[in-house]
Amino acid sequence: MLEYFVKRFLSMIPKLLIISVLIYFGMSLIPVDPLTIMMNPEELDGLSVEALEELREEKGLNDPVIVQYFRWMKDVVRGDLGYSLTTGTPIKELLASRFPATLELCSIALILAAILGIFLGSQSARHKNTIIDYGNTVLGLIGTSVPGFFFAMCFIMLFSMKLGWLPSGGRMTVGKTAFFDRIEYMILPSICMAISLIAYLMRLTRNSMLDVMNKDYVKTARAKGNSELSIYVKHCFRNGCTPVVLCLISRISILVSGSTIIETVFNYPGMGMLLVSSITAKDMPVAMMTMFICAIMVLVTSFLGDIAIALLDPRVQFGKEG
Repeated sequence: MLEYFVKRFLSMIPKLLIISVLIYFGMSLIPVDPLTIMMNPEELDGLSVEALEELREEKGLNDPVIVQYFRWMKDVVRGDLGYSLTTGTPIKELLASRFPATLELCSIALILAAILGIFLGSQSARHKNTIIDYGNTVLGLIGTSVPGFFFAMCFIMLFSMKLGWLPSGGRMTVGKTAFFDRIEYMILPSICMAISLIAYLMRLTRNSMLDVMNKDYVKTARAKGNSELSIYVKHCFRNGCTPVVLCLISRISILVSGSTIIETVFNYPGMGMLLVSSITAKDMPVAMMTMFICAIMVLVTSFLGDIAIALLDPRVQFGKEG
């Protein structure tokens, strides 16, 4: 078991290296001069071309891209994430202020998806070929086919602009920092993030429970005279939800990686919003580190999902790949 976990953990290292190379070299292709962003126009007007070249040479901007990459990776390993080109703020502080926001949003979306997806799917299986089943099927198709940002815009127009029930963006009211003061700001974005996962889990739960309902031990329990409610709770629901929970764990990484669009629409100050704003401002150091941290988040959640699946699923053979 320990060997299995160690192998899974070590496999993240080459993935991170490949991701870091793609991020750095991809950003280097963007035609942006960091020196001109760091300096105000008045300073630039007072410098000659030779002086600018000397500054670029001094800061290592004229070095080959591969040299700049290794210098960047060396600083990252040492914990020096650099500074924002536009504000001069340490990137550590920017990430530390944005990461909890994304974590809160993803956690609430995951809880909503788990509760609603499993509940609706189980009801569809229990009331097969009824209006409940057909209605949930239609909702599932809509949830999987319509992009999250469309729901986000519709919800803002309805619940924020027309009804005025919930705020249209942001994370908290000025002067309030308690968690419960932030809940109203997380309702709409978390629902939009969870919709596609709810639809997926609903369909998976329905199919899994219908498969369990046809098992011999369910027919035996029914033949013994057990009540339908007892059969449903003790046999169908418990056994049918096991593969659903395993699948839910494996899709946490997808939920994390998909938060960027929703955060941007709701102006929610998380990691995704930081990435978009830094790219818009041509703040490449912040954009690179944000993408790198997001990649680490996805890999870590995927790794934790592998561990949970290995512990919960008896079909996983430790020490054997695949």
